[in-house]
Amino acid sequence: MTKQIITSSKAPAPIGPYNQAVAAGGFLFISGQVCIDPADGSLKNGSIQEETHQVMKNLQAILTEAGISFGNVVKTTIFITDMNQFAEINQVYGSYFTEAFPARETVQVSALPKFVNVEISMIAHQ
Repeated sequence: MTKQIITSSKAPAPIGPYNQAVAAGGFLFISGQVCIDPADGSLKNGSIQEETHQVMKNLQAILTEAGISFGNVVKTTIFITDMNQFAEINQVYGSYFTEAFPARETVQVSALPKFVNVEISMIAHQ
């Protein structure tokens, strides 16, 4: 099996030993994205809605780099630090899909990198 590394300058550079995404076996596996603005490295977390929009924009940049869109996403995982923010996160997340929604789980965790409130990873079919 061959793997292709996908990297977009319109998404934040990895902050550890991983890639933004790896294409293999007809699928694209996107690492968890947080609300880092790739233009200047700042966190866009003034509100949970702003934070979630930035996460989705980062994911969208990686999908675009791979030549696909949210319509190709088959599975997502959402990590949040406060389940009380689920409704606001869910509303923003859902607005990025125009076709059938992917399979998904949402998990509350005690902390996320850079102490953000939401992180989302995706698997898409190419």
